[in-house]
Amino acid sequence: MDGWNHPKDHQAYLESAFSPCCPRHSSCSRLSQSVYGAALQPRVTCATGQTTANAACCALFPVLEDIQTNMFAGDTCSDAAHTALRVAFHDAIGFSNSDPSFGTGADGSIFIFGETELGFGANLGIADAFNLEVPFINKHNISVADFIQFAAAVSLTKCPGILQPSFMFGRIDATFNAPDGTVPEPFQAVDAILARMSDAGLSAAETVALLASHSIAGADDVDPTMDGLPFDSTPSVFDTQFFVETQLRGTLFPGSGGNQGEVESPIAGELRLQSDSELARDSATACLWQANVNNQAHMAQAFQAAFAKMQTLGQTGNNLVDCSDVIPAPPPISAAAAQAFFPPGLTHNDVEQACATTPFPTLPSAPGAAATVPQIVQDPATDGSCDDDGTGCIIAGFTG
Repeated sequence: MDGWNHPKDHQAYLESAFSPCCPRHSSCSRLSQSVYGAALQPRVTCATGQTTANAACCALFPVLEDIQTNMFAGDTCSDAAHTALRVAFHDAIGFSNSDPSFGTGADGSIFIFGETELGFGANLGIADAFNLEVPFINKHNISVADFIQFAAAVSLTKCPGILQPSFMFGRIDATFNAPDGTVPEPFQAVDAILARMSDAGLSAAETVALLASHSIAGADDVDPTMDGLPFDSTPSVFDTQFFVETQLRGTLFPGSGGNQGEVESPIAGELRLQSDSELARDSATACLWQANVNNQAHMAQAFQAAFAKMQTLGQTGNNLVDCSDVIPAPPPISAAAAQAFFPPGLTHNDVEQACATTPFPTLPSAPGAAATVPQIVQDPATDGSCDDDGTGCIIAGFTG
């Protein structure tokens, strides 16, 4: 593991990542205090037998058991986990520091007002998450906003390479929908994407950190002829291959090609988003992007901090309770799996160098012949009454 998740290293990172930038009593300062002060807190025994640092967190254990047993049954960082992770961002980014009409962030509006928001172009395919999650939301007495972010945190624990996710509990559900345009589109220019993210409170570095999620993701609707197209060659492992492969020269499309928001990728079966390609090459983000290559520690720590911040966008810290100790431990990543590589048949000569200050790391080339990356098998639970245009996306008990 190269020492990158040593508790002292983790504590120092959290102190540097959260403490200087967080206002007193904010959710992020609570998170930093609780992560490295948990041993000093008294424990509460829940009616179900588990222990936690706060009695309010007891409400999450039945939810955890249900989704572990039923929603994520047998999932090893595959379609269900990818789906739950994606919707967390699409909901949370409905927030603006300059325009209150953009929504209240991680507030569940994407499901509560599903017939509106799921019809937006940027949310194409999020209907899969609605179909997957809403049957569980209707069974449990927690907010829609909390369920979306809780399921996402749990989904991360299916993926080797993730550092322990945090979870803050107590989000307030939306009373109105977010407007179209809050979610950046893959065909937008880098400046426009970074401006939208900045308006929501996320820096360029945090934007790149969040895009590490594409290392465990796939596209269902960019190419209308194919679903489950991975963004890198190892979509069930949270590793740095995504940052390697986006920097390689594109030569082919996985399917029909010429689709809006898609550019050529270097490997058969792999889909490359235009936004990922341009962020990897733009002077504002190229070095941030390259810094992740073969640096599992940096990628995992940066994502952990940025994801925790994203999950509380628009939600006041005074309403939130730290329930991070409810989240299961993720599986470790082996040293061999954390070692980045060039795919078979590709070498350093295929790198499109974009960072002006640091050379691209030296990597080995995987042996063997070039192969097609298989599609991600789709979870049948993502099919249901909610359609991609928002039709039928209604939660019981909500008028939308």
